[in-house]
Amino acid sequence: MRYLHSGGLALVHGTALALVLSAGTAFATNTEISIGMVLEPPNLNPTGGAAAAIDEVVYANVFEGLTRFASDGAVIPGLAESWDISEDGLTYTFNLRDGVTFHDGTDFTAEDAVFSLDRARAEDSTNAQPSLFAGIESVTAADDTTLVVTLAAPNGSFLFNMAWGDAVMVAPESADTLETNPIGTGPFAFSEWVQGDRVELTRYDGYWGDPVALEAATFRFISDPNAAFAAMMAGDVDAFPNFPAPETLAQFEADPRFTVIVGSTEGETILSTNNQAEYLSDVRVRQAIAQAINRQDIIDGAMFGYGTPIGSHFAPHNPDYVDLTGFAPYDPDAARALLAEAGAEGITLRLMLPPPSYARRGGEIVAAQLREIGLDIEISNLEWAQWLEQVFRGRDYDLTIVSHTEPMDIGIYAREDYYFQYQNPDFNALIETLTATTDPAARSDLLAQAQEMIAADYVNGFLFQLAKTGVANADIEGLWENSPTQANDLTGVRWTD
Repeated sequence: MRYLHSGGLALVHGTALALVLSAGTAFATNTEISIGMVLEPPNLNPTGGAAAAIDEVVYANVFEGLTRFASDGAVIPGLAESWDISEDGLTYTFNLRDGVTFHDGTDFTAEDAVFSLDRARAEDSTNAQPSLFAGIESVTAADDTTLVVTLAAPNGSFLFNMAWGDAVMVAPESADTLETNPIGTGPFAFSEWVQGDRVELTRYDGYWGDPVALEAATFRFISDPNAAFAAMMAGDVDAFPNFPAPETLAQFEADPRFTVIVGSTEGETILSTNNQAEYLSDVRVRQAIAQAINRQDIIDGAMFGYGTPIGSHFAPHNPDYVDLTGFAPYDPDAARALLAEAGAEGITLRLMLPPPSYARRGGEIVAAQLREIGLDIEISNLEWAQWLEQVFRGRDYDLTIVSHTEPMDIGIYAREDYYFQYQNPDFNALIETLTATTDPAARSDLLAQAQEMIAADYVNGFLFQLAKTGVANADIEGLWENSPTQANDLTGVRWTD
């Protein structure tokens, strides 16, 4: 999975890329930018980590894949300038760009692409999204700029899968040190990581594509919402694309120095449920939890009105979205009756909350709502490393709140080793059929069925789609309004003044 920063998922002053005057007005250098982020990435290797903060720094900036996501979510060429698909849908021939080099000066060739995909799909791979590569039967290099990928079965999402940050291209010479020294083919090269403070990138002059406008970028990690507000107001950061204090956005909107950017994300924010935990393996208990939740109260109380209610694990802006918010209507009396029927009145459930404000604030509201139906909720606030170890990997939890920011990720419910521990052979078969289906209308029907199936099983408490709420210096253009993937893509960002 990918979990998010402030909005999907966190202080020390880093190198300021603006001159702050006594009056508080900041003048940018026009070639450098400082970006605020809530969470610091645990490492800088997108092919070996589950944290959204990794891609927020390196996606499209440092690393590139065969394809990539555009700002509107479209899949467009990346290191592959074009491709051909065989009539049976099994063979993809990628025509790679010529003259591409890694930041260490070595050439990128089809052999590097073979290495990258074989590494990602290997049995001992640490890639966080093995399902992206599971259908690959073979990968070969026909020549330096021609890559041939053969699938075991047609996959209507293959080009989409190759656009994920988990599928970026790396070189065998640097693959073992990507965690602390990421070397890619993107327009920015890694410069420095001051842990606990910032990551610095500089423009790569050997980039194969159009040169970017910025000469340098600094990503500063500011987990506290009050500190984030202060940093923006003081000019210590030039932009905070996923701003953690939505309650202050009105102040920025009223200040001509700033632009407030509100869009959508791929972040389904859910009350994740351990489906194999005691009592929670009973669908009646999971349904009771779903009917105890008032989504709008959570959106208003935790997100200050920013967010869209959801009833399944699917983004409302997707054309194939089915509105299932009425499937489990807020009904505390019905919830109490279900608990009584299941013999689960008064049980104790552990609610493990990671750092983001949507989780901590939302968790307090959810806990209060669940207590109203007679559940005893014990809240534990965890740091991300502990959450990843105990909840995501260890599955030692009952409930947690997290925003899943991967695009089109409903297929995670077919992963029986996933931390939800949801096991439904019918759902698994449905996803297998979806993967092998290329007809758009048939895929839409299957996606609707998938949404309805996990809603009917009350796998998780589906809360809201995370809004993208950002703040930037008014003289900056090119920041993404929406987040089709977790990224702070700086390739089109520039100062206008």
